[in-house]
Amino acid sequence: MPRQGLTSARVSAAAAELADSVGLSRLTVAAVARHFGVSDAALYVHVRSRDALIEHVAVRAAATFADDLAIAVAGRAGHRALVGFADAWRAFAVAHPGQYAATQLQLPPEVGRNSAGHLRMIELSYAMLRGYGLDEPALTDAMRFVRSTFHGFASLENIDGFGHPRAVDASWHAILDAMHTTLTNWPTGKREQK
Repeated sequence: MPRQGLTSARVSAAAAELADSVGLSRLTVAAVARHFGVSDAALYVHVRSRDALIEHVAVRAAATFADDLAIAVAGRAGHRALVGFADAWRAFAVAHPGQYAATQLQLPPEVGRNSAGHLRMIELSYAMLRGYGLDEPALTDAMRFVRSTFHGFASLENIDGFGHPRAVDASWHAILDAMHTTLTNWPTGKREQK
């Protein structure tokens, strides 16, 4: 029988907060149970395993992340959309490192297919890039370029990986200007496969 006041939504919210404070790799059902002052068994009524707990965090975080991205690009195109999207990406990743890490995981197909937040994140990413006039396969190549750049920067920032005295924000804006130039001039010719 579920403990009164303990719901799947409350469990997911607490797990998301814990993921940010202790790190996604250290998130366990036991840690969430301790947060609520209940036994592990009481939590298994709401979540079947650690993997399922992390999936709940990923789905919940993706919805928030997608909302942030949507607000950041609304009514913008080109460079302004890129900067809004990038700033929202970085802000979410830095403010919510555990939740961000969860959104980057490969989810089981049945979970990913049904995660509205993940689907919106993909749609928003490609919509922002379509403003550069890119079609497939250049669109996917450009998305991989953008995602790996944003992810790499945010991941390094989260571990204080930038030791040079130059302001991190100055580098970020220089990178976005360079990215805009690259996307504007993205090579669309087909290369021969070797």
